[in-house]
Amino acid sequence: MPAFPSRSATPAPDGGARPGGAPAELAEVWTVITGMYEGYTAGDRERVDSFLDPEATLWDSATPELICGRTELNRVRDSRPVSEDGPEETGLTAYGEVVDVFGDLAVARYWLRVDYRAAPPELARITTVLRRDRPDGQWLVVHLHEDIHGQLTAGGG
Repeated sequence: MPAFPSRSATPAPDGGARPGGAPAELAEVWTVITGMYEGYTAGDRERVDSFLDPEATLWDSATPELICGRTELNRVRDSRPVSEDGPEETGLTAYGEVVDVFGDLAVARYWLRVDYRAAPPELARITTVLRRDRPDGQWLVVHLHEDIHGQLTAGGG
């Protein structure tokens, strides 16, 4: 079983922004990611979609094929089990972020803890690539890769 990773992100060696990103940019990117998960938890598909490029690609942990674009994503969403058919999620927590910004491109790596009502929590390692949309400057997810790391045991590891 995997050990429960620390919730604290590793600071940059100089204590400031990582190479390639100012603190304000890093915060903007993280706000997009956490906003996306808040929308998911609330069951607000429209809010989630507001953070996704319409042609975004996703490696979804429960789907073997690469999801390409909103039409395919909606097909996968609509085929997911309802809470009566599968484990009911009770919360998502993204943490331990490492974000780099390079101009209009950002790469975020982080942990995602998925809590369930009647099953042990699950950990996923996530990599998200975002681009800054011009002219409004909003960050949009263009690729998301989920990698299930395992379930947590009662002892946390």
